[in-house]
Amino acid sequence: MEFRILGPVELVGDGATRLAGVKQRTLLAALLLAGGRVLSDALLKNRLWGTDPPATVTAQLYAHVSELRKRLPAGVRLERRSPGYRLDIGDVTLDWHLFRRLAGRGLAGLADGRHAQAAEDLTAALELRRGPALAGVTEQLVDAEGPFIEEAYTAALESRIDADLALGRHTSLVPELVRLVAENPVRERLRGQLMTALHRCGRKADALAVYAESRRVLREELGMDPGHDLRRLHQAVLTDSLAGPEAAERITLTGPPAPSDDADHPAIPHADHPATPHA
Repeated sequence: MEFRILGPVELVGDGATRLAGVKQRTLLAALLLAGGRVLSDALLKNRLWGTDPPATVTAQLYAHVSELRKRLPAGVRLERRSPGYRLDIGDVTLDWHLFRRLAGRGLAGLADGRHAQAAEDLTAALELRRGPALAGVTEQLVDAEGPFIEEAYTAALESRIDADLALGRHTSLVPELVRLVAENPVRERLRGQLMTALHRCGRKADALAVYAESRRVLREELGMDPGHDLRRLHQAVLTDSLAGPEAAERITLTGPPAPSDDADHPAIPHADHPATPHA
């Protein structure tokens, strides 16, 4: 059994019951994100109804809690704890917890120079996402919790790219980074990663063009210049002093064994075994 919030909010697994409606999904997601902490009635009402709740909001909240309890698997407890409710999921998996555990392990591996393992752990974390997080809940919950989840996802993605760059995978990264920069035009880390990948591919002019665009976009959108790290990277590209991959993977080429040269180049007779003269 597994709770999921990194995409549509749902409970999946053998015997899982389908969640009924936006309010029920919102209540579950809010309690899951609380990580076992008590959420007050006032906060839950805000997450479910916003700033204009119905006159019967208290009764409706109790009704949604009662209906949610009926759909929870064995071992999961939804408890009344003043001034609100808390959810204990026991041994049931939550994809958000798994994401954070894998991403944390990947970041630790990256810091320790274990780039291949870091790339593997971070990729596994990123693959847990099934679309925009918290799909199918209220706008209030998305506004409150969505940016934090999306930032964690993007930071893990950038770290996975760092690991791939360290492993010498710059050529395959260029198309992905071009797309990511277009989607996130003011994220300097992504632009720096694209500049690095392009320079390592021998595309210095393109790397410099990315920096020029970065400066223009940041000035137009935020009224600021590129930060210290991006400026320093720009100087390294200009002077061709950018370091190469830290742990480039070795590529082993395999194929059929080379043909023997014996037919074209007969063996030289050994002194102890002179060649037999022709008659």
